[in-house]
Amino acid sequence: MNGVVKMTNDKRNVTRYSRKIGRMGNSLGVSLPKSLAAKLDVSQGDEIEFIENDRGEVVLKKVRQSKLPDHVRPEVLEAFFDIFEEDKGILEDLKDR
Repeated sequence: MNGVVKMTNDKRNVTRYSRKIGRMGNSLGVSLPKSLAAKLDVSQGDEIEFIENDRGEVVLKKVRQSKLPDHVRPEVLEAFFDIFEEDKGILEDLKDR
């Protein structure tokens, strides 16, 4: 098995990725399947963040690297990106009107 299982649910398509945890020095690590790395747009050397929601689910996101102007606080920009991601469907709908 290659570690990727595509499942169909009544309401949505779900792709599940399965990997074994391995040793990486004194830490533990997992590899990303090629298809997931492509979806996240990550490659070797990039950073990803792990975000745990209130249901105990963990979301992976690529860390955005950019040089901010001196008057822009990073937490404000991150809040903007979070809202944009949450409301992406609404924004796409408005674009087509």
